[in-house]
Amino acid sequence: MSSAAPPPAPEEEDGSSSEEEEVKKEVRKEHYSSTHKILLIGEGDLSFSLCLARAFGSARNIVATTLDTHQELAKKYSNAIENLIELQQRGCVVVCGVDATTMSHHFFLTTQRFHRIIYNFPHVGFSFPEDNRCQITLNKELVKGFLKNAKVLLKKENGEIHVTHKVGEPYDKWDLEKEGKKIGLALYKSMPFFKNKYPGYSQKRAHGNSSDEPFNLGESRTFMFKPSG
Repeated sequence: MSSAAPPPAPEEEDGSSSEEEEVKKEVRKEHYSSTHKILLIGEGDLSFSLCLARAFGSARNIVATTLDTHQELAKKYSNAIENLIELQQRGCVVVCGVDATTMSHHFFLTTQRFHRIIYNFPHVGFSFPEDNRCQITLNKELVKGFLKNAKVLLKKENGEIHVTHKVGEPYDKWDLEKEGKKIGLALYKSMPFFKNKYPGYSQKRAHGNSSDEPFNLGESRTFMFKPSG
């Protein structure tokens, strides 16, 4: 009797080959690819991350972060925990309690580097009316802190930072391009943002008693930065 192990069954070989092909296959969703390592910041109810994960068929290439703790997510958003669970089931790393202005020092993120770092509709919350000079300054400080930290976390090859926010007054006074230049980032492209291209995404107010309510997007664009040096 021979002690040699039998060869693998043909169906097992075919299944393995098919699996490898699936892993190699690239799926794109607008500016983003399943081959990118993606970091999302300030994710609210995590619906944008989940939109990408569903499009890709997997979230193994995604790290999604929120400023809120797990408990705050459950309290503020009706779908956040459900979204979080699905993301984790799809292989996403979800990290709560991440501040966009200090994230490069976060114990987990400091060891990571990303092809795309995304912050959709950054906002500090309302201390003053939207067009008040102090409110504009606070939002500019948030964006500047984010860009500075995101630059540290970018992969050296083909890394991009994307900020989506409203355009027109008073949002143009945030001076995104100017703030980027100060820290060695060049705005190389800006594209109109259309929510309907991201099925399931729900923009949230995030602050106050109406945190789970959507806000009016108006005209919005995605501003794309690359290191200038």
